[in-house]
This record gives sequence, structure tokens and C-alpha cells, in this order.
Amino acid sequence: MQTFKALVVESGDPYTAHIRQARLDELPPGEVLVRVAYSSLNYKDGLAITGAGKVIRSFPMVPGIDLAGTVLESASPEYRPGDPVILTGWGLGERHWGGLAELARVRAEWLVPLPEGLTLKQAMGIGTAGFTAMLAVMALEAHSIDPAKEVLVTGAAGGVGSLAVALLAQRGYRVVASTGRLQEEAYLKSLGAHEILDRAALSAPSKPLESERFGGAVDTVGGAVLAGVLPRMAYGGSVAACGNAGGARLETTVFPFILRGVNLLGIDSVMCPKEKRLLAWQRLARELPKPLLEATLQTVSLEEVPALAQAILQGQVRGRVVVKLD
Repeated sequence: MQTFKALVVESGDPYTAHIRQARLDELPPGEVLVRVAYSSLNYKDGLAITGAGKVIRSFPMVPGIDLAGTVLESASPEYRPGDPVILTGWGLGERHWGGLAELARVRAEWLVPLPEGLTLKQAMGIGTAGFTAMLAVMALEAHSIDPAKEVLVTGAAGGVGSLAVALLAQRGYRVVASTGRLQEEAYLKSLGAHEILDRAALSAPSKPLESERFGGAVDTVGGAVLAGVLPRMAYGGSVAACGNAGGARLETTVFPFILRGVNLLGIDSVMCPKEKRLLAWQRLARELPKPLLEATLQTVSLEEVPALAQAILQGQVRGRVVVKLD
């Protein structure tokens, strides 16, 4: 295969994202050539494809922060042709050509072997979103969530939120799902949410301390929503923060931290060390119920991605979008 289909973003006037045949010699350096079977569409991909955010660091760029596929060629002893692999993060689709193409050439240390019990499609149904959700759950567990308290998930109808709801419910927590799309109540309850909370209740101005309610929280929104979550945390509770769709600024007080001992835990999935990556993927393969995973995803073609990139930025995409490339 001397050429391959790719979604390529070009800077210039105008900023464009178009599908074309790319050449092998356009691929960046790397020890492993992967035939991509599936990628996915994330909020960051939406920013990259539309140009709404300064995500891409060099042009031209193939976006796509996730990929799953099969090794075609390898100069690394860790991988052989035919090995199924996953890649999320590490600047893929930002500084290094990403997963929204039929081929990818990447560094061996970025790859994770496909865990037993997952298909390539299921791995992209999880993708960065599910990986981030599992990192958030692991961080909350490391800070001993009170099992008698409710656990909150904000942005619950999105990719990270949906999978966080499913993972926490599977582990027996009483999950409150916050969303601005109350029409998704049935969907969220099918994932295991006990109660649906209107996002407006969190984003409205609040007192420095509200009634103690949540023992833990996964916040995918940031901004005013995160500012509304912190005063509602129970003593010693923890918030795993992993998103900024609602804004990057955080206006709050120190009172939840100094009067209730609340922990604010930052979750980064991009540069996460490999040992933690392997553990998170192994847990995802074991703990995320496959029927629930299937309920969160839709499968689309590469040609459908540009329109969906606009929709994901407008909060109109439910769950996970898997992009089929093979």
C-alpha cells in the first residue's frame, strides 16, 4: 500500500479538514507501522478538526488521539506483524499524525497490547474517554471513597461521563449523573445511574459550602460546574477533574479544602506512564460490562467525521463515536 486514505487538516486560509490519499513517505518517524482498524472521535478531535481550539501543533496533521489496529511492520522487539495494539495520547493527532487514517507510524513505547477479552472495536469504544474514566476511578479509589456516600459524575452523557457512570455503578457505587441533556435520563439509568441531576443546579452560583452530599466525583466539565461541585463534597471527599468543556477558569474558595479536607485530583491521560496504562486497560477489559459498552457507542465512517466534529463541540453527541477504517 503506497497510498492510504486519511483525514488531513491543513492550516491556511481557510482552515480545512478533508479526506485524501496520503503517501507512506508523509508518515512521521516511528518504529511500528500499524494498519488502523478503528479510531474514535473525542472532544479534542472536534477542536482539531474544526479549528475551534489550538490543538494541532504542526501542519499538515492527521487528527485522531486514539487508534486500534494490527502491526504491519516493526523495528521493535516488543511487537511483531499481526499483533493487535492500542494507542491513546502521547500527542497523537496533535504533534504526531493520528488515528483518523488507514495507516499510522508510531513509537513502540506508546503502544499497549490489546488486552485479552477486548476486540479492536471495543477498545475504541473505550478509547481515551474510557481510559480517562478508569484513571479517574483509580484516583478516587486511592483516596478511599466512602461507599455509603453518593458519587457524582458531571457531563454524564458524554464519552468520559458515560463510561465513568458505567464503571462506578459496576463497582457498586450509588451514582448521580449530572447532565444538561435531561432527555438522556433513560440512557444514563441504563448505564447504572441512580439519579439524574440537572447541570444547572451545579453551574448556578453557590455558597462557599453547601450541604455535604458526595463522597466522590468525576468532573468532565470544569468551569462553573466544577466550582459548584466542590462546595457539595462530603468531608474528606475527592473530585477527579479531567475536562474543561465548560471552561478552563475555576472560581472557588479555599473552604472545601481547608474546612472539609476535600481533595482535587488532576487526571491526565496523555502522558500517563506505561505501567499505569497497562493496569487501567487490564481493568477496563475485566470490569466494563460489554453490553453497557455497546450501548454507549455508535460506529461511523471516516467521511462522517467532519460533521460529527461540529456536533461533539455543541454537546450533541451521546456516548462514544467509533470510526471504522478497515
